[in-house]
Amino acid sequence: MATSKRGKRSFLLSAMPVITAWASVAGKKESEGPLGHCFDVTSEDTLFGQKTWEQAEKQMQKIALDTLMKKAGINRQALDLVFSGDLLNQCIGSSFTLRNTGIPHLGLYGACSTMAESLLLSAMAVGGGFFDRVAAMTSSHFASSERQYRFPLGYGGQRTPTAQWTVTGSGAALVCATGKGPKIEACTVGTVTDLGIKDANNMGAAMAPAAYDTIKTHLEDLSRTAQDYDLIVTGDLGQLGKEMLLELARRDGLSLGGKLVDCGTMVFDLEKQDVHSGGSGCGCSAITLCSELLEKLNRGKLHRILFCGTGALLSPTSTQQGLPIPGVCHGVSIIGGRE
Repeated sequence: MATSKRGKRSFLLSAMPVITAWASVAGKKESEGPLGHCFDVTSEDTLFGQKTWEQAEKQMQKIALDTLMKKAGINRQALDLVFSGDLLNQCIGSSFTLRNTGIPHLGLYGACSTMAESLLLSAMAVGGGFFDRVAAMTSSHFASSERQYRFPLGYGGQRTPTAQWTVTGSGAALVCATGKGPKIEACTVGTVTDLGIKDANNMGAAMAPAAYDTIKTHLEDLSRTAQDYDLIVTGDLGQLGKEMLLELARRDGLSLGGKLVDCGTMVFDLEKQDVHSGGSGCGCSAITLCSELLEKLNRGKLHRILFCGTGALLSPTSTQQGLPIPGVCHGVSIIGGRE
């Protein structure tokens, strides 16, 4: 019997897993944004010493995992499992990072929702008593994403006002059965939602309905309101997608009480940095969560947040065939370490 299940798609964790350590790696543009001082590692070299953008993404994950282990005071062999994924075809950033390490790995593809998805699954694995130490990790890279999903940088294509800037970064979090730090108390599994958006340069509009659906379902399943949270944090809707989510809530009569923020509008300065509608990519929510947000939770400056990773589930093939872009969003409720 599913004793932890609540409502349609949510569950509570009676033995709340603890996020005991976190790490963030960011590129040059990200280090120049409002959160630049929060990241553990930044690099002026967007190739991170590698020969290709894809290898750079692998290197970022390696640095994030090594930094996480150092901050946690353990070695890699102490890990029971890693949940990770990225935006590259067949998630080669993640698999190449963990090859020959001997660490058990379950690869994920949730697009830009991967940080939330990996946290959710880590919470299930630890909270269910299957493992003691699980790492949740993801990454993205501006140049590799542009090459795969839109136009190679050498093409010189113009960006539309609705376009977002894929974050070059990697985030990792260590989820444990015991220890000190923010705790994962509840999660809501997303459903795939399709509004019919076909423009690969308008991801915010494609993902906003999924984000709204998950937030609404989470609140209903747990009999809560937006006022039960200090922040409701979406992954990477950008400015346009955030406004669309608020409009969906307004039409539905759901008050979000001024609690909504978006990682895509937090990681960059939309006025000073040329990112159009904001940031995107797996790394967008990952480096925002694994720096600013978890630090504030740990210090008691935030008491509870609803972290909602959003993902656009397209592929180069689906786009070339003229198919719309489905969206998904997973919600993770995290309470402060001093709660």
